Amino acid sequence: MSQHYYSNQPEASHDRRQLEEHLRGQIFRFISDAGVFSKKGVDYGSKVLIEAMEIPENAEVLDVGCGYGPMGFAAARLAACGHVTMLDVNSRAVELAKENAKLNGITNVTIQESDLFAAVEGKTFDVVLSNPPIRAGKDTVHAIFEQAYGHLRDGGALWIVIQKKQGAPSAKAKLESLFGQVEEVTKDKGYRIFKAIKTSQ
Repeated sequence: MSQHYYSNQPEASHDRRQLEEHLRGQIFRFISDAGVFSKKGVDYGSKVLIEAMEIPENAEVLDVGCGYGPMGFAAARLAACGHVTMLDVNSRAVELAKENAKLNGITNVTIQESDLFAAVEGKTFDVVLSNPPIRAGKDTVHAIFEQAYGHLRDGGALWIVIQKKQGAPSAKAKLESLFGQVEEVTKDKGYRIFKAIKTSQ
């Protein structure tokens, strides 16, 4: 069976490397490895989302599909008085994210292995972030949208990056069916950033 970065236990031989990335005006260092998403450097879509996302200083944030940590850590620096919960189904990515939190001196994070939102059942957040695994299929992507709605407080926002050619129009339509307000915040090289706000409907 072919292995994907959204596999629970990647079987790819290790290929650890250290990366340095400039995100949101700050320098981060990451250890990446084979079998995780975007192992050679933070992907362009995540970078566009990181630059666009609005994270209040005291926010409770959830990063779904955190990989080795770039979006969650950038959010943690912005939410200096808040907390970021980071989830990934990929056990290798979770261990890397824990290692990278220490490498960058980031302490206001909780990093857990989880199939989508399973580890945070019953919890709600001010902000949910995700660069959804498009290759896992539309059902998985839409499940992230649906479950995000249930895990957001009123007035909370889901931030999503998705490429136009990988289904941005249908993703926006799905978001509009769930959320009270959906905005395309920015677009860059085919990537769309959507902000969906949970309002009382």
